[in-house]
Order: sequence, then C-alpha cells, then structure tokens
Amino acid sequence: MSWDYVIKNGTLVTSNESFKANIYIKDGKIAAISDQPLEGEAKTETDATGQYVLPGLIDVHVHSRDPGPTYKEDFFTSTQAAAAGGITTIFDMPNTTPPTRDAASFKAQVANLTPKAHVDFGIWGIALGPMNNANLPELHEAGVIGFKYFWGYAVNKNTFQLTYNYKPGMTDVLPPLSDGEVYEIFQNVAKTGNVVAIHGEDSSLIQTLTEQVKKSGRTDYDALVESRPNLAEEVTVQMGAAFSRASGARLHVLHVTTAEAADAIRRAKAQGAPISAETCPHYLFLSNEDYPKVGPVMKIYPLVKYEKDKKKLWEAINDGTITIVSSDHAPHTPEEKAGSLWEIPAGMPGIETMAPLMLNAVNEGKLTLQKLTALMAENPAKRFGIYPQKGSLEVGTDADITIVDMDKETVIKAENLHSKSKVTAYDGWAIKGVPVETIVRGETVMKNGEIVHAPLGKVVKPNK
Repeated sequence: MSWDYVIKNGTLVTSNESFKANIYIKDGKIAAISDQPLEGEAKTETDATGQYVLPGLIDVHVHSRDPGPTYKEDFFTSTQAAAAGGITTIFDMPNTTPPTRDAASFKAQVANLTPKAHVDFGIWGIALGPMNNANLPELHEAGVIGFKYFWGYAVNKNTFQLTYNYKPGMTDVLPPLSDGEVYEIFQNVAKTGNVVAIHGEDSSLIQTLTEQVKKSGRTDYDALVESRPNLAEEVTVQMGAAFSRASGARLHVLHVTTAEAADAIRRAKAQGAPISAETCPHYLFLSNEDYPKVGPVMKIYPLVKYEKDKKKLWEAINDGTITIVSSDHAPHTPEEKAGSLWEIPAGMPGIETMAPLMLNAVNEGKLTLQKLTALMAENPAKRFGIYPQKGSLEVGTDADITIVDMDKETVIKAENLHSKSKVTAYDGWAIKGVPVETIVRGETVMKNGEIVHAPLGKVVKPNK
C-alpha cells in the first residue's frame, strides 16, 4: 500500500476529544487513522509532533467582492487569505454584482470562482422577496449553501443591488419589504429545507435614530453606536425567531453582537425554533472602548458594541447558544476607511486573522480547543449540510485538515495580510497559537504562512 500523504505524531482534535494518531491520505480522502504506524510508503510526510491536527476550518460568512468592486478584494486573494489563516472551506455571500439570485447566476458564479479558489467554497443565494421568490426552489436545487436576506435593505429593481438608506422617491429603487413579505421568504425557504440567514438590524429604527443623533453634530464612535443601538438587533432577531418558529424555516442569525440578541436566541431555542447563530472575532475581542486606539477601521455593521456585550457573547459561546464563529470578511481600501466616521464604508478583512485570534483565546483559557473545533469546523458543516464530508476527521471523508501550533508566537501585521486590503483592527497584536499548515483534499495549500499551491478549490453543495 502506498499513501499520498501521511501526517504522523500529531494530536487529533474533534469537538469532544483529543488523541495522538497518524492520518493516512489517499486520493484526497482520509484513508486511515491509526495510533500505530501502518505499512506503506508515503509520497509526502509531515511530522506533527507537538502540534494539533484539526478538521479543516470553515468560514461561513465571507464577502469576496467577486464579481463587483474587485479593487478591494477578489476570490483569488480572499481564498489565499483563507488558506493563510487555516481555513479550508468558505461560504461566499451573494451581494455581488450581479447577485446570486437564480440558477443561472449561481452557475455563472461557480464558473467565475472556481479557477481562482485556493480552498473549497459554498455559495449563498440572495433572497429578495417578490423579486425572486419564484427562483428560490431552482437556487436550492442548483446547490446554494443557504439563502441570505438583508433585513431592511431596499433593492434596485433593474440591477438587483442593495441599498440601506432608502428614501421615498428614489428612482428605480423598491422600498424595504413589509413584515408580510419577509414572512413569505421564510415560508418559501422552509419549503426547500434550506437555511435562511439574516443580517439582523432594523433599518427603519436605525434611520430614525441616525437622524436624531446627527442633529447633535457628534462624530464620536459612541454617537454612531447610539444611532445603531442594541435595540435594532434585538427587535429584528426576535421577529426572525418568531417567523422561524411559525414557518418552520431553519434560521441562521448572522454576526450576533449584543447581549439582548443572545438572550433572544437562547429563548427561541428553548421554545423549539430551528435557529442557529454566529458571532465574529471583532465582537469577541473589541468593544467601543477600543475605538480611540483602533480608529475608523473598527467600523463594521453591525457595530462593535460594549464590554457587557462582549462578555455575554463569550457566555453564549460556552453555553451553546452561539454555535459558529465566522469572520464576516468584508474588505475596503485604506483610503475608503480614512474618511468621516459617518460616511466611510463598514467592514474590514477578517478571514486570515480569525483562527489565530481564536487559538490565542484558547491559550488564554476563554475556550477549549475542542470547543473551537466545534465552532469553526463541525458545527458549520452540520448546520449547512456538508458534514461529515467537511468538518470531520473521519475515514472516507475529504482530507481537509488544519494543523496548528499552540506554542508558536507571532505578531499580526497588516502589511503581511494576503487580502488586497491591508486593513485590520489587530495590527500589532501579539498572538500565541497559529495555523501552520492548511490541507485541502490532501493537498497542502499553506505551509508556515506561505501559499504553496495553485488554485484547486471546488464548489461544495449541501447534502440532499
């Protein structure tokens, strides 16, 4: 017997255990796992002594901007950044130009992204209400990983592009959906059995409060938070949870930021709603108190909130209320992030720094390595129907593997990011615990921080 790849002497980590073993890879699959050496020559071998071998990490929330404003980012660079950060599969968001709104645009997006992909990828479909309700079944059959509804956004009826600040009389722009139209999305997605994900902020409330706060002339970060308060997330998550429970739609709440939303999700789960939730590193490691040091780079929607929220999010992770951590990778150029706080775009790169930040948190005792594996591999794969092919270390599944060194120390530097945008809130942060090898279907894509493989990624579709 010959092996394509052997990873020996590592400590394998799943969501509930760690154990020393060797992994044997053949034809892109995990062919054997053994605590004793197996016979046969290996074409490639890695000695993982002192290191931890995790199922390939998954990022369910990525904006690669492709097609669209690719001067900020494209799929080639976003997937390089993913691999550099230990990520083996990403889910790309549908608010591209054009958006992924029907089977034809899904097929076109697969063709566009595949030649650029350094990791495997799923594709979100967009839910626009009456504009594409009829297309949701064909999108599901085509293989979207889920449907995203941008709660409260208006839509250009010609280009299908989203806008947040709707005003009556806007040419060619349809107003945000009514509650009834949103509920109809939930009903239609429920019929497919797929997941509907929401950006949970009440746009009408935000517009009213923004006008009130701006009249004061304030330009500080806390003023911005007052214009997009915890209440805006709380009421939307509560409504989404109620719609999920009533319709049977499997709801996923994106980028949870507040204690109130976490409490609402916990209650909804207790009441039997088919709901899951994610949060992101910027909500776990930053608060409004960091703005004087970090500056406008920190503007992300939903906004980074308060210390009390950060504390409650960690509690929600550790009690199982929040089951996924994602990056919400959303690059903008340094020039775009340097203007007025009220006017600059929201978002920053996060895919490359997510795993190092979370591994550092393991070393700080905030969570276990098993919990990290659940949050960033097993739970995403199970929720979105790609387990055990992804997110596991089981014989016969894709050999997607992230090897991490929990003792290795480094400093995050913006200039070293693989994204086009060299913008991060974590520039200069000291980290202990980093991914040292990213393996996608048996092929090493990243080794010791360097991209060592040409694009090889394939589209991933949920199990039917």
